[in-house]
Amino acid sequence: MALGCTNDMNDVSRFDRKDPPMQIVKDASVWRSEEGRLQLELTAPYVVQYREPDTRTHYPKGVDLRFYDAERNIKTYIRADKATSFDDKDILYAKDSVVIIDYGSGDTIYLEDITWRSKEDVVYSNRPVRAVNGNRVTFGDGFSSDAKLTNLRVIRQRGTIEFEE
Repeated sequence: MALGCTNDMNDVSRFDRKDPPMQIVKDASVWRSEEGRLQLELTAPYVVQYREPDTRTHYPKGVDLRFYDAERNIKTYIRADKATSFDDKDILYAKDSVVIIDYGSGDTIYLEDITWRSKEDVVYSNRPVRAVNGNRVTFGDGFSSDAKLTNLRVIRQRGTIEFEE
């Protein structure tokens, strides 16, 4: 019995081009402050950072973001099952089971994905959205807000359901 294998050089060269991660972090916690005031806390169970071909950070096992007010109270919370930060462009793209909780208004927003463009001061999604506030549920075709998440808005509302608790 004779066995053998062959390698297609195009397949082999594909592995040579793959850029390894610059850094891998487990159980990450990052805090951002300005003038000594905590603004943002990011936690993730697994973080992978790349430099080539562009600087980006992947959160393949999920990410939690907490935004704080001046008294260190959580103002807004965002959770996603996966996310990628394009660091050179100041863009964060989160997807799969995205949840935004606005503690000021009491709104909880459920989305498929969200894009946060911090340079443009905008957060948005063009995918279906469900917003819950107390005993009211609103459905829409998208979502937009300022980057501080103080002006949350459901785009093209398709209906609102009110129910008694």
